[in-house]
Amino acid sequence: MVPLADSGAPPRPSSRRLRAFAFDPSLSRRIQTADVNRITLKIPWEDSLQEGPVDDYLEVVDADPASGAFYAPVDLNHPYLVAQDGLPPSEGNPQFHQQMVYAVARTTIRHFEKALGRRALWCPRLYKNEQGEWVEEYVQRLRIYPHALREANAYYSPDKKALLFGYFPASATDPGDTLPGGVVFTCLSHDIVAHETTHALLDGLHRRFIEPSNGDVWALHEAFADIVALFQHFSYPDVLRHQIALTRGDLERQNLLAQLAQQFGQAIGRYGALRDALGQVDPETKEWRPTEPDPNEFHRTTEPHARGAILVAAVFDAFLTIYKWRIADLLRIASGGSGVLPPGELHPDLVERLAQEAAKTSGHILHMCIRALDYCPPVDVTFGDYLRALITADADLVSDDRLNYRLAVTEAFRQRGIYPRDVRNLSEESLLWESPTPEAQKEFRQALRSPRALRKLVPDWGLTSDREQIYEWARRGQATLHGWFRDARAHEAVRAARLTLDEGASASIYRAGDGRPALEVHSVRPAHRVGPDGGWMTDLVVEMTQRRRGYYNRDVQRQVDAGEIEPPVPDFMFRGGCTLLIDLETCNVRYCIYKNLASDRRLESQRHFLTGPFAPSLRATYFGDPRQVVFAETGADMAIEPLALLHRSYHEEEVI
Repeated sequence: MVPLADSGAPPRPSSRRLRAFAFDPSLSRRIQTADVNRITLKIPWEDSLQEGPVDDYLEVVDADPASGAFYAPVDLNHPYLVAQDGLPPSEGNPQFHQQMVYAVARTTIRHFEKALGRRALWCPRLYKNEQGEWVEEYVQRLRIYPHALREANAYYSPDKKALLFGYFPASATDPGDTLPGGVVFTCLSHDIVAHETTHALLDGLHRRFIEPSNGDVWALHEAFADIVALFQHFSYPDVLRHQIALTRGDLERQNLLAQLAQQFGQAIGRYGALRDALGQVDPETKEWRPTEPDPNEFHRTTEPHARGAILVAAVFDAFLTIYKWRIADLLRIASGGSGVLPPGELHPDLVERLAQEAAKTSGHILHMCIRALDYCPPVDVTFGDYLRALITADADLVSDDRLNYRLAVTEAFRQRGIYPRDVRNLSEESLLWESPTPEAQKEFRQALRSPRALRKLVPDWGLTSDREQIYEWARRGQATLHGWFRDARAHEAVRAARLTLDEGASASIYRAGDGRPALEVHSVRPAHRVGPDGGWMTDLVVEMTQRRRGYYNRDVQRQVDAGEIEPPVPDFMFRGGCTLLIDLETCNVRYCIYKNLASDRRLESQRHFLTGPFAPSLRATYFGDPRQVVFAETGADMAIEPLALLHRSYHEEEVI
């Protein structure tokens, strides 16, 4: 044995353990759930962690404007806290609130990075320089304000690059497990913190998804945030085993795993969780009942949270289908071949095996949903687009779908009435994004120079790379690709990508200094994937967009398009563009996922969306129209905290 004096410094820890609520404080007031509601999260160790906490990704700032208080920041490096996995869960300790939001946000970030194989970046900040030009600024840290609002709301602010959490008095008549009139802190809801962090991560990946050009865009933002929060429940073993035992393995029954924000929903008088992927509580009888799939519901639902709930239900349906298929043999063994378990508690070994299958299935579904983000068009995304992205991304990773994940997802979407446009049928072959033709492929290879030149654009973007250096590489890569595609040699490649740089293009398209249509390359990033066979795939994901002035008056639109009149200030911004997934070994564009800027059908569809059922309501008179994330002639986004308004407008201004 080596003497301690000669053994050197102890090894650096790989993770930090921090205590948190698995759901929210209300479940710690029930005997049945008190123990499993206290979990310990393992997050990556940061040598540079400061009081706050503040690390490379996050900065917790605990100012409370409503009361004028500024709470002392927690020091997670204090030896006493390191020794006991941080502060114990507490509703009354602001420093635990800081620990809670930090731990859950970092856990959510880790899920994204594991699925995508790269470090996460926040959406850059736009500002005007001294010359009056709009430029981007790197955002190192997302700020988190645990006590920012004295209201029943929490939201991600694209303008502040921050998460703002509110607190409010619970209902005096039906507060659920909370004291009537007692204070409810949204920062103590695991689901709300994960939900809002996901909004920020999604904005970092797809900055144009904040612009609602159709009824699915904001609904996808909300649904995706719910999906991530919901499936994180399955990553906590004690919670999962508890719910498996309670439901006897039947996760179609009412259970906590499928519910989001229980305390929040009860505190505002909903008699149950804020949202539930399986069912809802009848406000009259107070009884929970399952919700049956209705393919017509999607077509008559317009409110973004309600519309997004249909997508969440479809994804959860797919999970249940696969889970039941995976545990069928276990149930046959445990039941002597009948498949019907005998009465009584399940054997702990069976609970453990069922929990393992549920964890594997949920983890695959969650990563499948996250990976699909790299396969979405950069603008005007629909649920149908997302279905195609899910199927294509998974087929790239797992060619042999022997466990029928893709089949289950497609069937679940069909049962909820969600279909893509422009597909012949719902077979896997029809749902896969199409590859460019051989002729287009040749033009793309010429525009993209060589595999070596491509690999230089983002030389090192892994899970250990410096994030600011990654941002600078990506910025230089965007500039390089912008030059390549504006080069005369790329003329046909531009057309193949459904972009336009022709001087004679519609006069409503914004122009660059040379008189040709402007082109924005706003994302260059790698997509790293490791398949079940250990095979490693890396694509370069490139997103390019263009913008065009949109007008409600069709005659004005026609005159501007034809160049007959000087363009007035647009009523809305109409965007087109493409996502290219490029094989770094061959320079082949494997997929070109586009939204055509010249499409009159798309233009009319967006015009109808902005003037039809989603037209500004009386609420917009007071808060501003949250759909109009538009836009001076400079092209700068003048957003008015759209997610804050969206959350506030749902259920009488009281929702996450």
